[in-house]
Amino acid sequence: MRDGRVRQHHRTLRLLGSLLLVTMGVSVTGAAPAAQASPTPLDRVIPAPASAAPGGSPYQITRGTHIRVDDSRETRRIGEYLARILRPSTGYRLPVTAQGSGGIRLRLAAGPFGAEGYRLDSGRKGVTITAAEPAGLFHGVQTLRQLLPAAVEEDSVRPGPWLVAGGTVTDTPRYGWRGAMLDVSRHFFTVDQVKRYVDQLALYKINKLHLHLSDDQGWRIAVDSWPRLATHGGSTEVGGGPGGFYTKADYKEIVRYAASRYLEVVPEIDMPGHTNAALASYADLNCDGVAPPLYTGTEVGFSSLCVGKEVTYDFVEDVIRELAALTPGRYLHIGGDEAHSTSHADYVRFMDRVQPIVAKYGKTVVGWHQLTGATPSRGALAQYWGLDGTSAEEKAQVVKAAQNGTGLILSPADRVYLDMKYTKETPLGLSWAGYVEVRRSYDWDPGAYLPGVPGGAVKGVEAPMWSETLEDSGDIEFMAFPRLPGVAELGWSSAVSHDWERYKGRLAAQGERWGALGVEWYRSPQVPWGSGGR
Repeated sequence: MRDGRVRQHHRTLRLLGSLLLVTMGVSVTGAAPAAQASPTPLDRVIPAPASAAPGGSPYQITRGTHIRVDDSRETRRIGEYLARILRPSTGYRLPVTAQGSGGIRLRLAAGPFGAEGYRLDSGRKGVTITAAEPAGLFHGVQTLRQLLPAAVEEDSVRPGPWLVAGGTVTDTPRYGWRGAMLDVSRHFFTVDQVKRYVDQLALYKINKLHLHLSDDQGWRIAVDSWPRLATHGGSTEVGGGPGGFYTKADYKEIVRYAASRYLEVVPEIDMPGHTNAALASYADLNCDGVAPPLYTGTEVGFSSLCVGKEVTYDFVEDVIRELAALTPGRYLHIGGDEAHSTSHADYVRFMDRVQPIVAKYGKTVVGWHQLTGATPSRGALAQYWGLDGTSAEEKAQVVKAAQNGTGLILSPADRVYLDMKYTKETPLGLSWAGYVEVRRSYDWDPGAYLPGVPGGAVKGVEAPMWSETLEDSGDIEFMAFPRLPGVAELGWSSAVSHDWERYKGRLAAQGERWGALGVEWYRSPQVPWGSGGR
């Protein structure tokens, strides 16, 4: 296990950074000096809504407010979710009912909302959120949360008042894929820690949770047909800690919880490289028949499944079959990056064998963009993680695949890898892709990032969180916030709405909300936290 003195050093550095900001007059807690006197303007939320038209009187949540829902299971469930958020801080009963009028109403109705859009109408008599699908209602609820004072997130009664600005928000997402990846392989995170991150993602309308379930340092999902993958391959982590793995029941609980927040889980088994945990668990997967020792370092590119052995494909099919059966979502990620110990010919051969197996079990292939060096299957998605400095040849390969029908998920490492250090002083994270401050992570356009890519080929964006240096929820939060909301906005909001000068004010206002939620975040000097964004 990592020396505890290192962890204390990290905490001390964070505290010193916060104290420095205090001397600069920046709020560390984000707490407002007094109760909010006027409602948050409709256009101050993140992600920026497609349309926000202010008008009329605000609505005030009071002791008499009811949450009124359609007579459907999904709508009632979303209503109960909203009530659980509002009750502790307001102290109000806020009964969820299908009767009456006024108050907060959640309704499903036909309209130009798509699968995830919504309309929020607010006035003196109440707030109505309308959507064509339950996911849209849920996203509308996240907008309502941000329109209320940040203290609404507290777990004890606060004074209010609980005002929602009058007017109408009409909103639909730019992209259908708005993802966040969590690496549970380099360091293992418990079910509860994953759930905490899911709740934070949901606030910003993220709809994909990509779980990196296997790597050189750890295998994190139980596979009945190959039990040593978890019991041996999952028994350690970076630095030599105890590791861990998810039982099938654990994984199902993560999937269920994510679905309740309208996030689709995308599991990843990285192959043919990044496989030392599997190779250490079963000697037959190695070309020489000798299992290597477990690995707790951070180097990459040294491991490979034995492409020439038929047992390799028995193994792959068993893993994909069992994982697909546990995963109701449409996608299964097969990795494919940094396979430096696999020849190009073997890499192509491997991908030609494995992609049809994914289809056989009803899933769509997702792979890192190196998949485009083989032949991506029809409908496959390639996740691009290159840098501004990635070679022209590699970029051209990705562009050609996109022109031939492969969809792209954009995750440029020097923009949205959330484990990159903000500055050289950042106590956590890595810097191989450079330093990524908040403005750099936000100030780019996915639709124009790779010249030559057809507009329809870009399916969305995803913010990966690799965990070589991250051990707990506080570490995750410190690296995700304040960058994650910007990535969410890139995925949801139209390109014309992207403006750093306006965005940083809206971002500043989120600090108080994170404080209320107990989120540990980096107080970037690029953001005017002390002004509350106003």
